Amino acid sequence: MPPPPPPSAGRGRCILSFAAARDRCFSHRFMRAGLRPLAVPLPASGDAATTVHMWVPSTPPRNPLLLLHGFGASATWQWAPYLRPLIAAGFDPIVPDLVFFGASCTRLTDRNDAFQASAIKAAMDAIGVPRFGLVGVSYGGFVGYRMAAMYPEAVEKVVLVCAGVCLEEKDLAAGLFPVATVGEAAQLLVPRRPEEVRRLVRLTFVRPPLIMPSCFLWDYIKVMGSDYIQEKTELLYSLIEGRQLSTLPKLTQPKDVCRNIIEFFKEPITEASNDEKV
Repeated sequence: MPPPPPPSAGRGRCILSFAAARDRCFSHRFMRAGLRPLAVPLPASGDAATTVHMWVPSTPPRNPLLLLHGFGASATWQWAPYLRPLIAAGFDPIVPDLVFFGASCTRLTDRNDAFQASAIKAAMDAIGVPRFGLVGVSYGGFVGYRMAAMYPEAVEKVVLVCAGVCLEEKDLAAGLFPVATVGEAAQLLVPRRPEEVRRLVRLTFVRPPLIMPSCFLWDYIKVMGSDYIQEKTELLYSLIEGRQLSTLPKLTQPKDVCRNIIEFFKEPITEASNDEKV
């Protein structure tokens, strides 16, 4: 695995931290939505090697929905805009930080998606939620897919968003993605310089900002992207290196698939403006 690049000189500086202020704003939005932060030590008894930080409902959930974030800063940045619509629809969101994101961490050396899945499942058991629906975005989709395979009795339904679970390592070299190697993927998803953040934003946003001042990007990197850099890089290597479709768990449910296809195509199309999130 390549060593991290040396720090760049001449970093722009912002007097006020926009990233820190936005992070606090997202946390307040979670609390206003009725969620509270909770640190779950694992194992619950004895010397805890892993801590899973999660946002949980203030009252016991009746319709729990586990939301797993992607390869970004933390769960609050990913899910803040979606809380109130999901709650209004009758769901009780449970939103953890995956290990090495936000306030979740471990002393163990495991870096694969199966470890992430087992840690989140153990945290759900610890808070008394044995069965739940699941939505996973990007890297969270990989973890959610693994959870559904490992714990079918616990995961009721799964929604994967922008999660290429059929990805193979050879697909990178074949030019199917914007990156050609695992190392380049790590450099893109764990940015350490403003130019790397700009590239990530331009690849992931439909309408990326035209102007991205370096001082704001350095601020974001310092506040939200400077923790567990090596560990996050190892997560990507563990996820992609040697990955083959033939070795992935097969979740075959033809009746459910057919029902969903029929319901989807029979559902009337609703018009949405460009500003609406669909």
